[in-house]
Order: sequence, then C-alpha cells, then structure tokens
Amino acid sequence: MTLKIAFQMDPMESVNIDGDTTFALAEVAQARGMTLYEYGPEHLAYNAGKIEAFARPMTVRREQGNHVTFGPRTRINLETDIDVVWMRQDPPFDMAYITCAHILERLKGKTLVVNDPEWVRSCPEKILPLDYPELMPATLITRDRGSIDAFRSEHKDIILKPLFGNGGAGVFRVKEDDSNYSSILEMFMESSREPIIAQAFLKDVAKGDKRILIIDGVAVGAINRIPQKGETRSNMHVGGKAVPTELTKDDMRICDTIGPMLKARGQILVGIDVIGDKMTEINITSPTGVQELKRFSGVDAAALCWDAIKGKLGGV
Repeated sequence: MTLKIAFQMDPMESVNIDGDTTFALAEVAQARGMTLYEYGPEHLAYNAGKIEAFARPMTVRREQGNHVTFGPRTRINLETDIDVVWMRQDPPFDMAYITCAHILERLKGKTLVVNDPEWVRSCPEKILPLDYPELMPATLITRDRGSIDAFRSEHKDIILKPLFGNGGAGVFRVKEDDSNYSSILEMFMESSREPIIAQAFLKDVAKGDKRILIIDGVAVGAINRIPQKGETRSNMHVGGKAVPTELTKDDMRICDTIGPMLKARGQILVGIDVIGDKMTEINITSPTGVQELKRFSGVDAAALCWDAIKGKLGGV
C-alpha cells in the first residue's frame, strides 16, 4: 500500500534543505515510496462537512536550488484522499494557527494528523511545562506590573518574553540594574493584549540550550545550541550554533517524566528545551533539530517518526 502524505507547511521552495526538519521528513517518506502533497494553511478549508486542501503534488531532492518540483494544485479531500497530514507550518501560535488545528481535529478517527491537533492547540509551548513546575525555572505569567516588579526583585536577573512567541523573537534579559526595564514592559503591553512570561535567568545558558528530540514519548537524542558571544538567546534563528551533545541523567529524568504524557496525547515529534537541569519549553507545533541530530550522531529522527506513524497505521 502506497501512503499518501500531505504536508501543511510554509512554502517548501523557500526552506533550507540542510537544516529544515520538514524537508527531512518528506525526503524519508519519498524514499519509502510514499506520495507527497504540499499546501499552506491558507489552502485549508472546511467545506460542507468535508476537510479539503488546495494542494500540489510534490517531489523533493537534495539538490541546492533545485530541491523540489510541484505538480498543479488540485482540491483534495483530506479524509478520503490522504493517509497522513503533517501540520508543520511555523508559529506564531495565533488564532490562524488555532483555527487550522480546530479544522484538522475533525479528521480524528479518519486521517492521522501529526502532531495530534487537539493537543497542539491545547498545549501552548510555554504553558504546557507548567504541569511540571519541579522541572522548570521559577516562572511568572501575567500582565500585572506589580507582580512582575515583585518577581524581578526576588530573582534579580530575569528573562522576559512573549508567551506565544517563537524563534527567540522578543526575548529580553533584564538584570537588576537594567534601565530599559520599564521601556521593555511598555513595549510588551502596547504591542499585545497577551500576558508576558518571566523566568529566572539560568546562568547555564552560557554552556548552551539543549534541544532534545522525543519521538512518540521516547527521547532519541539531543543537540546543544550555543549562543553567540554577548547574546542570551541560543536559538539558531538568531545565530545560535548547533554542536554535538549527549543526554545526561537530568535530561533523561525530564524526558521520562513527560514522555508518557506526550505519547498519550499523540505527539509524535517533540522538541524540548533544557538549560542545565531545567526545562524551559515543550515544542510540539513545528519542532526542529532533526537534520543536526543526524549529522552529529547518526540518529535518523525522521525515519524514526515514520516508523512510529507506521505503527499507528497498523503497520502498513
């Protein structure tokens, strides 16, 4: 049986083939004989009881500048024409993203959607870790200035960031004597109605922010992301450097704690962020790091994802 796979994603023609996780997933799927389709969130529709996508057939190849070929777009029924939908568009986790999750959730029991959209929309990446306060740095989520002031007074050195941001955007380190503190808070309050997340600064970030990949509830490996000199953020979007690393006892303690929850919620591919012995985020929307892990360790997380999916489809 040839599986038909639809990737809901940002345009494939613009990805970095040496770093993009969705490209790696598509490459492995194609090598296993699966038929690929690609469409964007704007091409998803609920139409009189049907979940449709205006999708285009896709062929990928590892050739820089010539890595993808598309057929003409056609309207496909995601319930009857497709076996697996990968929800892989990048955040922000906004109402457009949540609406896509609501629509795709209607495929449950019919077409497998990865990661399970019901839980993706219910588990924002900076809120889900709150279920495990013992694994996190001290954390505050609020819009109340007095509460933020008190948190800063207690912890002295803190991180302020948007609750639903991604890629290191809008992340500020605020030290005890930082004269920009009020201006940063004003910027947050004026740009959004959302709460702010504040966390105690973790000095171990200088040694790196570890991205651990968890597949179907089991940790399979990690990369470390080292911030540039003078930079607090280690995200690769803002210049962080990926380097090899190993899973420690603390890493495994965290993964063993959250792994059963992730598996039960249908989260096939998850990336958690760990600084020192503290978990800061659980990334389930569009986690990255698959290609870097394979380069550093030989672990093919994309292949392991498809193995897990095959099991959920009954071994087809």
